[in-house]
Amino acid sequence: MKYLNRFFVGLILTFGVFYSCEDLDDNPVPSALEVKDFIWKGLNLYYYWQADEPNLADNRFANQRELNLFLETYNSPEATFEDLLVDRATDRFSVIFNDYRVLENLLQGSFKTNGIEYGLKFKDASQTDIYGWVRYVLPNTDAANKNITRGMIFYEVNSIPMTAANEADWRRELARDSYTLKFADYNNGAITPNGISVTLQKSEYTENPVFVTNVVEVGPHKIGYLMYNGFYAGFEQQLNQAFAQFSAAGVTHLVVDLRYNSGGSVNTATRLASMITGQFSGQIFAKQEWNAKVEAFFNANNPSALLNRFTTTLSNGTAINSLNLSKVYILTTGTSASASELVINGLKPYIDVVQIGLTTSGKNVGSITLYDSPQLTNKQNINRNHTYAMQPIVLKIVNRDGFGDYQNGISPLIQQSEDIGNLGVLGQPEEPYFATAIAHILENGRMRQPYVGNLKLDYKDSKTFRPLGNEMYLDDVPEDLLELLK
Repeated sequence: MKYLNRFFVGLILTFGVFYSCEDLDDNPVPSALEVKDFIWKGLNLYYYWQADEPNLADNRFANQRELNLFLETYNSPEATFEDLLVDRATDRFSVIFNDYRVLENLLQGSFKTNGIEYGLKFKDASQTDIYGWVRYVLPNTDAANKNITRGMIFYEVNSIPMTAANEADWRRELARDSYTLKFADYNNGAITPNGISVTLQKSEYTENPVFVTNVVEVGPHKIGYLMYNGFYAGFEQQLNQAFAQFSAAGVTHLVVDLRYNSGGSVNTATRLASMITGQFSGQIFAKQEWNAKVEAFFNANNPSALLNRFTTTLSNGTAINSLNLSKVYILTTGTSASASELVINGLKPYIDVVQIGLTTSGKNVGSITLYDSPQLTNKQNINRNHTYAMQPIVLKIVNRDGFGDYQNGISPLIQQSEDIGNLGVLGQPEEPYFATAIAHILENGRMRQPYVGNLKLDYKDSKTFRPLGNEMYLDDVPEDLLELLK
């Protein structure tokens, strides 16, 4: 995507209906409308479903004055943004932020947390009462310091019982910087309060997504295990180092645990796929499909800009440590989304992908960050009157063979869910998910049926509640476009 930004500049000049100096000089946008004007113009140019939303049509308004009158009918930038999206059944993921710094931090794995990453389940088939269970705890956080561990059960937040009916109440409490959880014991589905309560405090935190690595020797096999929890470009070196360790250990099989990985950078996903393989350098890993006018521009100038190819280097030029595998085991749940699904779908035309777990989230679309600046995709000469930025869906992504219709998720070869009564230690060969992969390796596909619980009792998880919790995005768009214009 070396030429991507140059094309965006040309695209803005070609298709930016109201970007001409004459329009803006003759019809200045009042300051109260600046944010709404930015929203409309950004979505008009880049939004994946632009052609399906009549109010975003290129010929919808004759001039800036007509656009202003339309935008004045909205009470807020958020209301403007929401109304200009096609519908939330189609577009579940486009978001707007009133502070682009928060958005940028989230995309790089920085957020406020007390360290608990949790799942939520209904207590029984009545789907009334809910309990949370700790999936994992981030190191060097308040939860880690207070001995919160995987598998602990909580049922009340700040004295508010967790039920489906009062979700808004307990979610509000979970969003606070400090809250108190009441814990319970779990016994064959029975949730019994144990009198333990812990007050937890959030602080700013940057997550290293390389959470667990291990190499297990079973018979003649050396099995590498990687729990990877987010495709953050700033931690590619740590990911690459994990693969250096696998290579040095001479691993013959690899298990990539993406069960809690809700996505991130398309480029980082491409590099992870390149680390798993290595023998396909330069070949197509994924293809991007944009809206009709963006597609037309790319196809007329440089179609290769729409391709993500297997690579041999990180973004900083460091050589990738590749394993040259012809098979990989990938562990998933319904939390596995976007870039996690991209890795599965992108690798399938090339190697054997043995997926174990649950059907993934179903996010086959991606976004870019748009700022209120002349080039939209970077902050050069950004409008200093506000700090709004958008993360709209701008593309669908498919594999080499053109397949990308997994909006309902990617189904596993071997179905398995996590047993709250037997979660195990992540990365250890006895942990049920990892044990299933090991059994498949040892028995060459002939194995017992793994544990599958009542999936109707699964509810949501902590990443569901986090802004950009399952985003897939292009992180190489924001560059110094003004230099390219000189």
